[in-house]
Amino acid sequence: MNKNVNYGNWVPEKMLALCYVAAAVLGIAACVTGPVLHLVIPAWILGILAAICLVYGIYMHICHELFAFGKGNMMAKVHQHLVDHLEWDGEGTLLDIGCGAAALTIRCAKAFPKAKLVGMDYWGVEWNYAKEQCEANAKAEGVADRITFHKGDAAHLEDPDETFDATVSNFVFHEVRSVKDKRDVVREALRIVKKGGAFSFQDMFSQKALYGDMEEFVEELKKEGVIEIHYIGNLEKKLDFIPGYAAAPWMISGMGILYGRK
Repeated sequence: MNKNVNYGNWVPEKMLALCYVAAAVLGIAACVTGPVLHLVIPAWILGILAAICLVYGIYMHICHELFAFGKGNMMAKVHQHLVDHLEWDGEGTLLDIGCGAAALTIRCAKAFPKAKLVGMDYWGVEWNYAKEQCEANAKAEGVADRITFHKGDAAHLEDPDETFDATVSNFVFHEVRSVKDKRDVVREALRIVKKGGAFSFQDMFSQKALYGDMEEFVEELKKEGVIEIHYIGNLEKKLDFIPGYAAAPWMISGMGILYGRK
């Protein structure tokens, strides 16, 4: 891995710090409440909460190392899985919706050396990513001359219909808050793909609370004009590089891929 890039992590270091700090504070409170104040039951409750925070922090730390570029590399492998399902010759322009720190955008730039690329993201203070970070990463990886980045909303893309030859997105659609129905985010992503253009999207597609019946949704998209579309669900159970502990309900449970040609 290029030491000059910072692609971040799906488990932010701030979250790890919060877990460990909470465990320490609750542990100290338990020690004070029990031996000092002689409040046995509250002390036990605080102690149990401290243990839960500590165990959760350790679990998330393990996941952090698993996901990290240059370490466990699972984020890189997930991105490669998406690119492997993008049936595109690399001629033209590609949009990465929700590019984060541009890890997927840059992977696409290297996979398709003739392509021009656009990375779009909402960014914001709650995410450990920024436009400047994307630009620095692209420069460090030697592909800055073919990529531009801009801020945007995945549910309301500024691009006209059929703008791009290819479109990708990874674990973004379920995070979009400007629309309630996540299927509308998928439709918006398809709107800006040219007729005959390629797309590859990965998200929590197998979570029915988010997307309902995906087989039914695929049929709807076919009727709406998508000429070729494939769906593979529950990838966390099918991809050998995803260990069972990373497929917890709050992690990568319900992962699916939607790909094809418009």
